[in-house]
Amino acid sequence: MSRHDVKKLVLMRHARADHPQGVADHDRPLDPRGAAEAAEAGRRLLERGHVPDMILCSSALRARQTCTWLCSVLGELAPTAKLENSLYAAGDARILAVVNHVPETVESLLVIGHLPGLRDAALRLATPDSDYDAVMALADGCPTAALAAFEVPGPWAALDGADARLVDFSVPRPSSGRR
Repeated sequence: MSRHDVKKLVLMRHARADHPQGVADHDRPLDPRGAAEAAEAGRRLLERGHVPDMILCSSALRARQTCTWLCSVLGELAPTAKLENSLYAAGDARILAVVNHVPETVESLLVIGHLPGLRDAALRLATPDSDYDAVMALADGCPTAALAAFEVPGPWAALDGADARLVDFSVPRPSSGRR
């Protein structure tokens, strides 16, 4: 398979959320730091050439707000996100099942979700030839706004485990001068 046939997959944990009293988990908003993290994640995607053709986003408010801030940075490059109720509180198998239904015309996919399923899915996908430092950082934890970028050499429908190369893991944090 030639290099141009390799697709990109980025799994992202939503940015930092607030914990307002009396608000259901699904309806928790981002806190101010989370908004800054999400915007920084958008800048990181641009810097590293991980701009998605398609975004699948959990229906939880904090994930939707993460997507909005991220897309505001991507500007005209941002695709319209598709909300996926099934990504909320999803385990790794459910996340992969959602990815398995992505059309093959999509060359670059961003999935915004939650712990622990998102981290478990990332670790499950990583091939033995994945970037060692990226795998170790991911295994050590998946903080808010973390981005795990993969090269996918086959069809979306075939992703199941140990079949995507983790090439980058980063945790975007805004500099103290940005708001």
